[in-house]
Amino acid sequence: MTRGKLLRVPSWYRDPHAPAPNQPVRIGVVALIERDGRLLVERRADVGTWGLVGGALEADESVGDALVREVREETGLTATSVELFGVFSDPSRRVGYDDRNVYRVLAIAFRVDVSDGPAITSAESLELRFVCREDLGELDLTPAHRPLVERYLARPASVVVE
Repeated sequence: MTRGKLLRVPSWYRDPHAPAPNQPVRIGVVALIERDGRLLVERRADVGTWGLVGGALEADESVGDALVREVREETGLTATSVELFGVFSDPSRRVGYDDRNVYRVLAIAFRVDVSDGPAITSAESLELRFVCREDLGELDLTPAHRPLVERYLARPASVVVE
């Protein structure tokens, strides 16, 4: 999230009607946080759909630092270990902002173990919930996160590169 004001951030994936990017590629990090076989999802305050914990890489931080920061900011939890899950670079993954800027997003996703304790919502979330695999398909997922969840459900044996 851009620090400060919460912005409405719609997303698109393989949508022929999506606006063309008008800004450079944005790099994002995504955390796949499991607990007792369930995946943590958040109902986003900006658009009301469900998504995964994550956000944009800031200019002054590493990918690892961005991941730890986003997990802490969005859940109140501390990342204790991370493992690369995949890189998602389909050019049709896009996000838009209130200022009419549209970015193509390259997402780097990680499996993340977190400290014990409850997940706490932030200003970016209406709700945080651990969901079992069989119920993930029932959620109204933000379009840019659908391919990540689909690959997660497929249980890939190696790192995903798309």
